[in-house]
Amino acid sequence: QVQLVESGGGLVQAGGSLRLSCVASGSIFSINDMAWYRQAPGKQRELVASITYSGSTNYEDSGKGRFTISRDNAKNTVYLQMNSLKPEDTAVYYCNAEVRLYGRILYPDHYWGQGTQVTVSS
Repeated sequence: QVQLVESGGGLVQAGGSLRLSCVASGSIFSINDMAWYRQAPGKQRELVASITYSGSTNYEDSGKGRFTISRDNAKNTVYLQMNSLKPEDTAVYYCNAEVRLYGRILYPDHYWGQGTQVTVSS
């Protein structure tokens, strides 16, 4: 099985920065796409940014120009650098990864972390 563990959330004032990390562990052969999602109270979970194994990135409009996603394949880790934070960025941020496990290399599965709370005060 796979575990994704996020860290780096917290309380920050508007205009501040946070860097989220997500480490994947388990019987991992390789990780394809990795992504960050967020879910604010009363709202659906939404994609924030994604990154392929080779480093190609995609951002939703909510984070363009303010957020940067990156990864370290050797460490099975994905990061989200968030700058110029706004109160509307307040949410639980979740890591998602498409993982190929040893013994199931041809059948990748998506896994989720438990989430990390980001709160931006005005």
